Amino acid sequence: MMPLAMAGIGDCNTIKKITGQDELRRHLAELGFVVGEEVRVVSELGGNLILSVKDSRVALDKSMAMRIMV
Repeated sequence: MMPLAMAGIGDCNTIKKITGQDELRRHLAELGFVVGEEVRVVSELGGNLILSVKDSRVALDKSMAMRIMV
């Protein structure tokens, strides 16, 4: 397992675990980041990651992406 922030651009990964407090995990779940879901790194802009999850694109900062284990 590694943090999503370490994944390469274009890599398709499956979310295995989400760490952090309940409120943060709930927020990520509302964005579509749930265990078992496929997520792909589209690009990286100024330390933020553009991710494709559940047919939508979401921007996350690196600290949030470090809490998503793939």
